[in-house]
Amino acid sequence: MLATAAPLAGCGFHLEGRTPLPAVMRHPYLQTQDEQSDFVQSLRRDLLISGAHPAADADHASAVIRILQDHVASRVLAVSATNRPTEYQVTYAVRFSVSAGGRQLLSPQNLSATRSYTFNESLLLADQHEKAILEGAMGRELADNVMRRLASL
Repeated sequence: MLATAAPLAGCGFHLEGRTPLPAVMRHPYLQTQDEQSDFVQSLRRDLLISGAHPAADADHASAVIRILQDHVASRVLAVSATNRPTEYQVTYAVRFSVSAGGRQLLSPQNLSATRSYTFNESLLLADQHEKAILEGAMGRELADNVMRRLASL
């Protein structure tokens, strides 16, 4: 059993969903305008899963993660013969930076995710639900990308 575990420890293996964070990220403060966005909620959850203990304010934090932009935009991709939208594209964009001890660890970084979905006017509630599900999935994807960048500090 020890012979099996030794190679796994050396290759950087870790449990899915848990991203090992450097010591500077053990007590981060998450500075954002929207505490309830899909991205911020996912990032906060990922930090907790990875063993971080978020600080209540920036003064008591080991690092500050600033969410400079957290924006979802939609645009029409296709229209029907009667000029009604039939397909939309949703883009979730975030911009963040990380600082600790008065120095910048990560300069402002831009990340985005894009998905498209079909729209049926007669199924308006289902289409709104599908858009909300896509936004949640893109928020989780972007939070995972941020966690990978934080782990590389």
